[in-house]
Parts: sequence; C-alpha cells; structure tokens
Amino acid sequence: FDHAHAAWTELLRAHVKIHAGGNASAVDYAAMAKARPRLKAYLDELSAVGEGEYAQWNKARQLAFLINAYNAYTVELILTRYPDLASIKDLGSFLQSPWKKRFFSLLGKERSLDEIEHGMIRAPGAFDDPRIHVAVVCASIGCPMLRAEAYVAERLDDQLEDGMRRFFADSTRNRFDETDGRLRVSKIFDWYDADFQRGHKGIDSLKSLFARYARQLAASAEGRARVAAGDYKIEYLEYDWSLNVSGR
Repeated sequence: FDHAHAAWTELLRAHVKIHAGGNASAVDYAAMAKARPRLKAYLDELSAVGEGEYAQWNKARQLAFLINAYNAYTVELILTRYPDLASIKDLGSFLQSPWKKRFFSLLGKERSLDEIEHGMIRAPGAFDDPRIHVAVVCASIGCPMLRAEAYVAERLDDQLEDGMRRFFADSTRNRFDETDGRLRVSKIFDWYDADFQRGHKGIDSLKSLFARYARQLAASAEGRARVAAGDYKIEYLEYDWSLNVSGR
C-alpha cells in the first residue's frame, strides 16, 4: 500500500481550490467528475487493504489512512449526484442520513462515513485526538478546509496542527468580537465538546483550547489576551451545509 497516498494528493492538488488567505477551500467537482476513474482507482486501493495489514501499521499510518478514506469517499458520494445537489444533506432521506449509507468496503466490511468517523477514528482509545475534527471534511462550507494534499503519517501531527490554526484563523467560522466580548465559534465545538475535554496535549476544556489558539481568534493584542484569559461569552455560529463547490 502506498502510504504517501500519492494518487489522492494528485487529485486534491488538481481540484481543490484554496481561498484567499489560505484558511478555506472549495472543490471543483465538475473537474473531479472527469477524473472519477482515477478517484475510483484510489478508492480501490483503499478497499484492498485488509484488517490484518492495517493492524500491523503504526497509529499515525492508521489515522492518515482513515482520514483520507473518509474524505475521498465523501467526494465520491457527492459525485454520485453532482451537479444535482446543493448540499450533502440532499443525499439523505427521512429514514437515513447520507453519513449512514453503506456504499463502500473498507477493511473487509461494508461501511458508512459515520462508521469511519465515529466508529473507528473517534472510538475511545483508538486515537483520542480531537484535531481530527479539522481533518475529516463533510463537503460543506461550514466544515474546515479540505487540504490540497493527502494526510501522511510522517507529517500527520504537523498537518493536524496546521489545520487547527487555519480553521481558527478563518473569521467566517471562528472569531472574537471585541465590541461585544463574544467568541463566535463553529458548531463543531458544541457538537464535539467532549472530545476536547480528554486532555490531549494539555487541552482539557474548550477554554484551554481557545486559549491555545488566541492568536488566530483575535485581531489585537488586547483581544488575544481576553481569549487567553477566558474573558468572553461563547456563541455558536449557524453551520453552513451548502456544498463546498468552487465558483460559489
């Protein structure tokens, strides 16, 4: 198995458009659709990995594999109906969310996106790294940016840390407003509050998390000091489920 995930990186570099400022991105799904045979070839590489082989890898290789699989299969899911959808939610129904559809095979079993994220990546004791929430991307504007490169074991920690800084630096999704003392942040931190309380790298609460990234959240030295001190009221921003398609 190619742990450099070169085929996925090639697709991402060609079809992920980084916004000005470098803290958000969009996907050229029309162009990705034309490259779908190459995407499917990469997905076949992922599906060919068995549980025994996966079990022999170190944790970083396993996590990079799962993050890339989640993101690549999400793109594939979008392409099953693109351009006739405005949101990934359009692929669900009253009875089943799009994240619960079992439409691919991974590690020898039929899987859904939820099974990768919640059953494998977020399983207690598996990785316990809350930074994965800026890495797995649900094809929505409200999500953290899809990187224009695959995650790889050798740089995984740096990639995750870079993803956190970029997400917090995007003022459309996270920002401290000095005029009213409110820290307006993504709903991700409401939904997954518990993940950030597990003590990862000294982060045991949302306050300690926001303090670590105060430089990205606030524009002035005074604002950064207030965020670091926890001097704010939290407000969770409405999540934008619109498709993260370029040109919109």
